[in-house]
Amino acid sequence: MEKRPLILVTNDDGINAPGIRTLIEVMNEIGEVYVVAPDSPQSGMGHAITINDAVYCNHIKTGSDKPQMEYSCSGTPVDCVKLAVNEVLKRKPDLCVSGINHGSNSSINVIYSGTMSAAVEAGTMGIPAIGFSLLDFSHEADFNPSRKIVKEIALQTLKNGLPEGVVLNVNIPKLNSSGIRGIKVCRQAKAYWQEKFDKRTNPLGRDYYWLTGEFVNEDKGTDTDEWALEQGYVSVVPVQFDLTAHHAINELNGWDL
Repeated sequence: MEKRPLILVTNDDGINAPGIRTLIEVMNEIGEVYVVAPDSPQSGMGHAITINDAVYCNHIKTGSDKPQMEYSCSGTPVDCVKLAVNEVLKRKPDLCVSGINHGSNSSINVIYSGTMSAAVEAGTMGIPAIGFSLLDFSHEADFNPSRKIVKEIALQTLKNGLPEGVVLNVNIPKLNSSGIRGIKVCRQAKAYWQEKFDKRTNPLGRDYYWLTGEFVNEDKGTDTDEWALEQGYVSVVPVQFDLTAHHAINELNGWDL
């Protein structure tokens, strides 16, 4: 019998989030599943790691009807991947999937995302990795319609592999009556957050701040993730973790350094 692929599942919304429960169920249809995910929400943690505190990892008994092995971790999403690969899993996984995130990780959001940072960390270890996100911030968001898309992209990744140094950032639009129009491979839109801080004062007279902001998309291209999502397509952006700006090397070599 052909050996089933070993799949690591993680996220940044926490091990009990509805998105990861859906992702686990889909991955159980494909392979042998191990789950190592934060024990509490870790959204917006980016690629943070824990270095000034202990990291705890607890095995969770899921019952005989659930074939996956699950572990909750006190650390960040990146901690979860590091711990999974180095301590928990019996061998290097064939695939790492992160999510399904509750909300968008398109465009500039990718650099803040704990969901995507977990996938990127797996990618740095040579593991094919995908971050999945659903553009629905509602507390009652329905992740079930994403199942077919998640499974299709995961199976294609296992079949074809990914280019060296690349992971996938997959964003799924909120489904409406007309459904998904298809899947588009895109580039990351040039966009940013116009940030503001809501300044308040606590009862002791100390000032504090809440971060707010407005998302600004400057990119009018029809080949971007933001365009695809607005048009009802799933966006798939290949993300690289080599941050070298290769196009700037020649210019900098012209400096008097």
